[in-house]
Amino acid sequence: MSIQLRASFKKEYLAFFRTKRALIISAVLIGLAIFMPLMIWGLGVLMNAMSPIYEELGMDVSIMTEMLGSSVSMGVMTGVSEMTATGLIVLLILINSFAGGEQKKRSIIIPSSSGLRGFAYISPKFVIYPLTAFVLAIIGAFASWGISSVIYEVNDVSSGGVLLGGILAGVSLMFYVCCHITLGTSTGQAGVSAAVCIVASLILSNVFSLTSSDYMYNPFALSVLAASVVQEGALAAVSPRDVIMTILITLVLMVIVYFIALFVQNAKKIDNSGDEIRI
Repeated sequence: MSIQLRASFKKEYLAFFRTKRALIISAVLIGLAIFMPLMIWGLGVLMNAMSPIYEELGMDVSIMTEMLGSSVSMGVMTGVSEMTATGLIVLLILINSFAGGEQKKRSIIIPSSSGLRGFAYISPKFVIYPLTAFVLAIIGAFASWGISSVIYEVNDVSSGGVLLGGILAGVSLMFYVCCHITLGTSTGQAGVSAAVCIVASLILSNVFSLTSSDYMYNPFALSVLAASVVQEGALAAVSPRDVIMTILITLVLMVIVYFIALFVQNAKKIDNSGDEIRI
């Protein structure tokens, strides 16, 4: 590893951790994974306590309260889903500064005239931030399983299902992080890039979940697939080959967007003269 690349990795690492953004992202993702099962369980307890009122109104909520308050899979599924929804939004916003946001500041604009190459500038971003999201997703999935096993009655989740759900959720987060970094560093508009990725994650996953029950080979539906494989019955119906192929397709797309970001960065001509920064 060259000195320049090592320095770039150190810069990204220090910027990520010393600004406490790594800590905030960790707290948000793992916190959501723990909070959602608790919230669903609390909703079930509340509905059960209010069942006499519902009965007076002619409403039978016994099936709903049983579903909300008995299954571990319900807690883990909601925890994993929330990490890939709200957690993703927070993640993309917090890494804005590292996904091209620094290009707006003259003091840390890419000093290509001083010898910094696009490879050294781009590569650490595609390692540190996606891998952090991947690891946190797995930790969050197991944290969700742990709290759900305590508060729910029926444990219909296996460690394999939780691990696979965490891996798929992590790959989903990685995919959007890589897309965000590519768009942000290529355009210098990190805010716009985050907005595009957030809208895509919200709309496309819902579109595919409504139009098809098969989420294989589709990176945009990974979040739905991650939640669905948690339950033992659903896990048994999933083909390992299809899951591996889906992950590989997503990884290939991440490599492609990396090379796009690298190509655009190398093609940029930065002019630091005058009052305005022209990229």
